[in-house]
This record gives sequence, C-alpha cells and structure tokens, in this order.
Amino acid sequence: MSSIVWLNGSLLPAAEARISPFDQGFLVGDGVFETLMARQSLPVAAGEHWRRLLNSCAKAGLEAPSENLFQAALQAVITANNLHDARLRVTLTRGESPPGSQSSLANQTFLATAVPLKPWPPVERVCLAPWTRNEKGALSGIKSLSYAENLMALAHARSLGCGEALLADTRGELCEGTGSNVFLVVAGRLITPPLSSGCLAGVTRALVLEACRREGLAVSEKPVPLDCLQDCEELFLTSSTREVHPVSQVDERLLTAPGPVTRQVMQAYASLLLSSSGT
Repeated sequence: MSSIVWLNGSLLPAAEARISPFDQGFLVGDGVFETLMARQSLPVAAGEHWRRLLNSCAKAGLEAPSENLFQAALQAVITANNLHDARLRVTLTRGESPPGSQSSLANQTFLATAVPLKPWPPVERVCLAPWTRNEKGALSGIKSLSYAENLMALAHARSLGCGEALLADTRGELCEGTGSNVFLVVAGRLITPPLSSGCLAGVTRALVLEACRREGLAVSEKPVPLDCLQDCEELFLTSSTREVHPVSQVDERLLTAPGPVTRQVMQAYASLLLSSSGT
C-alpha cells in the first residue's frame, strides 16, 4: 500500500505526488528540512523543530510555515498512514523561484511525510571522517537539503563497517556526526562541542542538556580536541530518531556501551520526555 504524503496542503498517495522538474530543491538542493519522530501517534518536540525550521528559513531566505500549519501537516500524515511510532519529515524548497531569490510560501514546495520508525541497533560504531565541517560556511547552522558532504562521509563510515561518521571543524576540533550531535565522557566529565564548532543546533542535543541539568548531571559545552576520541571513557550520539545512542567503537578503539554516565543520561532524557508528554 502506498504511503500518504502531505504536499502543498493536500493529502495524496505518494505515487501520485508530483513536484516540478524545475523545483530548485530538486535541481540544486535549495531548501531546508526537519526530521523528527512520533510516539503514540504524536510528534515529539514539534515546537522545538518548528523553531529550528524558522531559523533555517530565515538564513536561507525562505518563508516558514506557521506553527499551526507545521503541526497540522505532521498530524495529518501520521493519521492518514495510521502510524503509532513514526519517522516524520518536513521538506521546504524554494520551488520554481529563481535561485537566491526571496520566496513566499505560496511559491514554495512544502512536503510532509511519515513512515514507520525503524529501530537503530542498541549500540553504534563510528569513525572520524577525512573531511572537515566549515564552521564559518554559509550553511553552518542550517538544516539544508544540500547533504552531499554528509552522504560522502557516511558512505566512508559504512565502507569501514561503521554506522556514523564524525567530523572535525576547520580548527581541528570535534564538531558533530553526519546526522547527529556527539557527547563524550572524558576524565569522568560529560562534554559536547559548542555550537561555535559549526555543529547543528540539534533538538535532541538541547533536550539532553536540559535533562542533564534537571537531574543535576554536570555537562559542559566546550571545544573538544580530537585527541579526546582516543581518551574518552564513553561516547554517545544524539538525534531525533537515535535519541541517546551509545557508541561501542571509535575507529579501532572499543568502548563500554552504554557506560554508567550514558545510562544516567538515557534515564534523564526518558524522564524529560515523559514529563513533557504529561504521562
């Protein structure tokens, strides 16, 4: 059975969805997106994702949908596909407007999709990619459709039997994964690269920071030298679908996964989500 998508205000089977061959998102990756998950048929942290979409749109010269429209599109595809746990995505492109122009929502392409949420393996293996993230680049801080650099790094990781690649910034400090933020335990202290490293302001990253502070777990946002990958006692990834994902191997180095601090963070994060959902 074909999944149902939400395209420019209409629900229709994915097989019938049509996007112009002149759409700038298709031609040159001119657009932004958000990926999030649904639990019990409800989007998780939808407000936080909408606010990040606002930021991406402002930087990219796109008009963002209202929060009501964003939420309505997500709920519509969850319901139409009869999903309980789902991977959700909102994609917004410049449509057929000229490249670099200021576009309006009426001329843009706005797509929302929902598919069954597939579980990640219990632990992940990662490696350091041979390329860097430009923390001063035009796309820094934008969740852009221009994803080729991430895909090349991920392909490199998979060729080595890993499920995620880590990237350094141009200063030689740890930045992020291709689709995740990274936290490390070094000398018993929990640290994560600051946003100034060029890493995306991950929604789950922010929720983990809040959860740690609520539970009294000390965490520092600070520059992370690459040497820490060889010195850390624990490492975990965060993303909207990974949530808090323990790492068992960095390059050739094995780690305990999940370690004691990671377990505490996982519990703190789960408690935060429960309190936010009111259950």
